[in-house]
Amino acid sequence: MKWTVLADNRTNAPALETEHGLSILLETDKYRVLLDTGASDLFIRNARRLGVDLSTVDYVFISHGHSDHAGGLRHFMEINKKAKIIVSPDAIKGQFFSKRTYLHSITTVWPEIPGERLLSVDENCRIDHALQIIAHIPQNHPTPKGNQHLFVLNAEGEHIHDDFRHELALYADGLLFTGCAHSGLENILSACPWPVHSVVGGFHLLDDYETEEELTALSERLKDHYPETLFYTSHCTGDSVFSTLQKIMGDQIHPFSCGTSKEI
Repeated sequence: MKWTVLADNRTNAPALETEHGLSILLETDKYRVLLDTGASDLFIRNARRLGVDLSTVDYVFISHGHSDHAGGLRHFMEINKKAKIIVSPDAIKGQFFSKRTYLHSITTVWPEIPGERLLSVDENCRIDHALQIIAHIPQNHPTPKGNQHLFVLNAEGEHIHDDFRHELALYADGLLFTGCAHSGLENILSACPWPVHSVVGGFHLLDDYETEEELTALSERLKDHYPETLFYTSHCTGDSVFSTLQKIMGDQIHPFSCGTSKEI
């Protein structure tokens, strides 16, 4: 199994572009799965620079409805005519907003998805015996404080706090992809009944929200409860947050950026 970062906020490769978004290509023995599509067609441009052919992708997994994770889907569908799209129906029909600094829409502009290509997921399910999808993640542990700025429009046209019912996680042979982990990293891990050797994705732990004490306690719990698991993060994990987590977790946690590629 191999995963390669096609779009992220950070890069260590000057030839690769960055944006506020996330897209990762997961390659297994059986499938090529695109994990989110970033905010634009940037992931396609980076893929070409890396020599990655996205026309052969079998599945696209959309972790949630925000435009920094699903905004590139319409561009992907112009170059790939076969991949099935795994997404929550709440992601497609939702209207999402951020009030961080000012009120603005973060709703995805969705392409028309043919019925035979749409895998609408509203509950835990298995995709062709290889990919497990986790839906409606119970929130029994703390959720990220950065969620306080995120809203969804209800039927009455009011902005209400997003409960992230539109968020999914994907599991494939020991790898758990969190998207942004708006539901909380510990909640996603608790909802996953299979052994996890690698957690990959954003953790939505923004700088200056959780206290150092809270982050230290989280690090200690992760180290305690998941001692054999490796954590790889970037996108919506702050630089200061990462440093705090790494003080406790050491080599158990690693950063990624555009162009990062891991075989596991």
